Amino acid sequence: MLDVRPGTLTVISGQAAIDPDGSVSSSDFAEQSHHTLRNCLDQLAAAGCTAADVFKVNVYVTDLANWPAFNEVYRDYLPEPRPVRTAVQTALLEGLLVEVEMWAVRP
Repeated sequence: MLDVRPGTLTVISGQAAIDPDGSVSSSDFAEQSHHTLRNCLDQLAAAGCTAADVFKVNVYVTDLANWPAFNEVYRDYLPEPRPVRTAVQTALLEGLLVEVEMWAVRP
């Protein structure tokens, strides 16, 4: 359980390892995870938020066997106490191995 303080809600949805030209950045799961989380943090910053403002994360992966690898990368980007999370195995757009949605509250 996580208590959320009042503020402005910011939702970052559908972030993935997509380069500015629209191409998938890598076929490596860990590299895609890093790129995806950097894209999330860039979007949060544009909305005036930081990783510390995130309270909920939804992670979509093409193979749940990659969950431990995602967790290794995730620890580098989200501070303690880490947000609550949901992980779902699903099909993604061609070439994508991971997609992330974040919910944040800006004070």
